[in-house]
Amino acid sequence: MRKYVFETRMEVRDYECDIEGIVNNANYLHYAEHTRHLFLKECGLSFAEMHSRGIDAVVARMELQYKTPLRCDDEFISRLWLEKDAFKYIFHQDIYRAGDEAICFKAKVMLVCLIDGRLGESEEYDKAFAPYL
Repeated sequence: MRKYVFETRMEVRDYECDIEGIVNNANYLHYAEHTRHLFLKECGLSFAEMHSRGIDAVVARMELQYKTPLRCDDEFISRLWLEKDAFKYIFHQDIYRAGDEAICFKAKVMLVCLIDGRLGESEEYDKAFAPYL
């Protein structure tokens, strides 16, 4: 298992919960995406700025595991580490409940870069991610 290279804390908001009182499964995808975007900022990249130059990192595939549900007002820690395989950046993302470090969600998110709409490699992403690979 790799060491996490980034983490952020968030809190469950009441409108993210379903009738059962637990976080709706789709919201974990939002948490994971927000974590990746914050990681990009830490790496000195702007998702919006890269897009304006025709460089888009897009999700190609996800593998998701739901473990322990989060509930309203739970604070949680979203962590990630990454690797690269050919054209793919593979983000391993785990969400833990802050109070007891219970694993709540595990994701393996594979992204590829589109450069002006065509599959390619981004030197900027490669350079920014190099210290974490």
